[in-house]
Amino acid sequence: MRKKLPIGIQTFEKIIEGNYIYVDKTKIAFDLIENGNCFFLSRPRRFGKSLFLSTLKAIFEGKKEFFKNLYIYDKWDWSKKYPIFHIDFGNQKAKTEDDLISFISNQIDDVANFYKISLSRKVYYEKFRELLEKLSQKYEKAVVLIDEYDKPILDNITKSKLATEMREILRGFYTVLKGADPFLKFVFLTGVSKFSKVSIFSGLNNLEDITMASQFACICGYTQKDVETSFKDWLDGVDLEKLKKWYDGYSWLGESVYNPFDILLFLRNKKYKSYWFETGTPTFLIYMINQKRYFVPELENLEIEEDILSRFDVNDIQIEALFFQTGYLTIKKTREQGNVIKYTLSYPNLEVRLAFSNSLIDFFTKEPSKKYRHKDALYDAILDKDMEGLNESFFSLFAGISYTNFTKNDIHTYEGYYASLIYSYLSSLGFTLVPEDVTNLGRIDLTLKTDEAIFIFEFKVDEQGGLEQIKEKRYYEKYLAEKKEIFLIAIEFSKEKRNIVNYSWEKLLKQYKESEPK
Repeated sequence: MRKKLPIGIQTFEKIIEGNYIYVDKTKIAFDLIENGNCFFLSRPRRFGKSLFLSTLKAIFEGKKEFFKNLYIYDKWDWSKKYPIFHIDFGNQKAKTEDDLISFISNQIDDVANFYKISLSRKVYYEKFRELLEKLSQKYEKAVVLIDEYDKPILDNITKSKLATEMREILRGFYTVLKGADPFLKFVFLTGVSKFSKVSIFSGLNNLEDITMASQFACICGYTQKDVETSFKDWLDGVDLEKLKKWYDGYSWLGESVYNPFDILLFLRNKKYKSYWFETGTPTFLIYMINQKRYFVPELENLEIEEDILSRFDVNDIQIEALFFQTGYLTIKKTREQGNVIKYTLSYPNLEVRLAFSNSLIDFFTKEPSKKYRHKDALYDAILDKDMEGLNESFFSLFAGISYTNFTKNDIHTYEGYYASLIYSYLSSLGFTLVPEDVTNLGRIDLTLKTDEAIFIFEFKVDEQGGLEQIKEKRYYEKYLAEKKEIFLIAIEFSKEKRNIVNYSWEKLLKQYKESEPK
């Protein structure tokens, strides 16, 4: 009988006892325990962080019977059992400072009661230190496991004052770990964001950040081998290439991994859809795009320096770091430029690309019910290479956006708005897109590829000459070798009219290519 899919189960013992599939991560756990004692890991939501912490907890509790046939079984000294302080901030709903302090204090009291320890201190961070000290005196050194360490901050990130207050409370809590080293056997913290040590960990110098350590790239998530071996009994009729295109692609400088949440739900339902994305609408990311007037097509191929990925704090939010840490972008390439490491970020897979594009459409138009009609018209026009139909579809798209969308904001004056909306629609259709497409003479605003044709777009806002620019800079030359039909398209927008005021196009003819001077 095939093992069951562990959908929604984050407790290690429950997976083993219930005959669910468990992808063995105990080699990574063993390597961590043997080679350090204080670690931090950032991964997106619903990526298996809680299950990994549950596995660590079972190891330190000496539950040998659950680890039979797993890597660590004959390597760990099961006779030793350590007291555990495990706190999961994912379970809290703190809306005020008092809520958060009360949650932390109650968690400390629960652990103290479990281990029959009496505490005299009242302030939450003083009580935490007292607990760790008394645990190590009465038992072995303590193990501290903290899940979703940053959730109280992220839950309130759009409320700067409250987010800062939450950060200060957590700083007081985490700072205890700095002076409690003599009482600690092992510490592991997980979260989504990667707040700087200065802002929240306050000098916790022994905290090793393994987020970007290639040897731990697969600490959460499933590799291709994991999918093909651990889940082989569930793969009948599954197109592995399509599965990979939809759900693989998350990378932290090592082997790429699948999102476990997606794989488990897909294998149960055998239907391709945005399982992970639908569990949490990225409203804050959309808010940031609007606030910073971000040019959305750049998300397709975004190059940033290494330090940007870790520059994140309540009052210094780097949108690129936020997209990476939350899983909507991932590392596709790295390169060295002198002493600087640069990363190229893009969408990890088709699920994120399609779902995020649809969310952007809803935000830009405020009329999600109309998008499917526009998407169908655009899709048909592109596949049919119907340039006039494409014009009509684009014009109808912008004409259908209610004027009330612009009465309380000035988004229509933002030049990137027009190109961003078109990009979002085309991206949601699944075509291959190359924004800011580099040539030897400049950058194409947007290139779209199908099996039969290539479409080169130039966008202008309150400006003319788009088609002339494409021809003058010979943007099409880089695609001549592909032997496909090439269409040159210039679209000019008016901020005043909030729509297209000039649309021109040409099909690149063979004789035109040969006769035009180099």
